[in-house]
Amino acid sequence: QVQLVESGGGLVQAGDSLRLACAASGRTFSNYYMVWFRQAPGKERELVAGIGRNTIDYADSVKGRFTISRDNALNMVYLQMNSLKPEDTAVYYCAAATHRGASYDYWGQGTQVTISS
Repeated sequence: QVQLVESGGGLVQAGDSLRLACAASGRTFSNYYMVWFRQAPGKERELVAGIGRNTIDYADSVKGRFTISRDNALNMVYLQMNSLKPEDTAVYYCAAATHRGASYDYWGQGTQVTISS
């Protein structure tokens, strides 16, 4: 079992930065493929970024602006978001899968990110 808790969301202006954090429980955290999703009102959920043992993936919409990282010693995953745009406004969720391409069995409760223009 893995429990995930996100933090770091908020209201900022376009061009600003935010850093989201996801705290995970579980002794085998380092084995999981960890991702950040986001969902804006009226839109489909979007996979933003993912990180495994040796892989990092980004959606085209965030490449060059967002950076995903993890600290296995602390059971943490981070999403550094720079040059934020109003279209980045969404609820951001942390999720975990046993490996890249597997179903996401564990989800956090989400954290709201709002970017004003």
